Amino acid sequence: MKDNSKPTGIFAASLTPMNDDLTPNLGKIIKHNRWLLSNGCDGVAPLGTTGEANSLSVDERLSILDALADAGISGNRLIAGVGCCALTDTVNLTKRAVANGAGGVLMLPPFYYKEPSDDGLFAAYSNVIERVGHESLQIYLYNFPQQVGFDLSVELVARLHDAFPNTIVGMKDSSGDWPRMKKILSQLSNFRLFPGSEEFLLPSLHLGGVGCISATVNVTAPYAEKLYNNWNSETSEDQQNHLSKLRKAFSGMAPIPAMKSFFADLHGDSGWANVRPPFLKASEANLKTAKMRLDELDFIIDGS
Repeated sequence: MKDNSKPTGIFAASLTPMNDDLTPNLGKIIKHNRWLLSNGCDGVAPLGTTGEANSLSVDERLSILDALADAGISGNRLIAGVGCCALTDTVNLTKRAVANGAGGVLMLPPFYYKEPSDDGLFAAYSNVIERVGHESLQIYLYNFPQQVGFDLSVELVARLHDAFPNTIVGMKDSSGDWPRMKKILSQLSNFRLFPGSEEFLLPSLHLGGVGCISATVNVTAPYAEKLYNNWNSETSEDQQNHLSKLRKAFSGMAPIPAMKSFFADLHGDSGWANVRPPFLKASEANLKTAKMRLDELDFIIDGS
């Protein structure tokens, strides 16, 4: 059963459509996030890795947060990416997300300096909480060691949750390390774990997980939502296997450009394929491969 008091269920780490001059296309951003919410998503998580957030300026990110809020996309349907290397940037983005009514914020650690100590990372998160100073702040830690270069240790996560139980409320774990996720689920009470991949949706739900936040949910949302709503059924294992195969349709290629090209094709809109460097537009071969893999899995999507 869904807990409607907090973000729960299937969240897409939503893509950021760009204009031809590579500025964010606010109209398409709103339209895409609304489309996701109408096609299987319980919520959206914009301005994360998939949203090319770290290729955007703080002002651009603020404008996207404001556009989504003005469009009525807020509350427990929205977990906004806010993590930056600079403390003040993270604080400014977090303040705006909270003011706009986001149900939570997804916070990368400061990631430029490698191998930071747990004490240093604890200080970073503590400073953000103190400077934002808002009782409704709900932080979801973002663990993505392949991208940032280090793990948020289980010990650090537990320490943060113990120190700020009403503020550090959960995590998106994109490590792909299932034993680690199991450890967090078993050791931390009242902590909301979202795996960063549909692959771990079913096993995490069996241990108290609350959904998933995933890049490929931009495409797989109807199938992920079906599993989420039927995770205790006799067909759940088969649904999970099918969902995991759908996710892998974009393996072996840069998934963000590939998914953007997928939507360019789906909507008949070449501008959807725009990405900011260092990304390059996906090749026709990659798009063809992804579509072939999806077709082989009887994938159906409503592009309207």
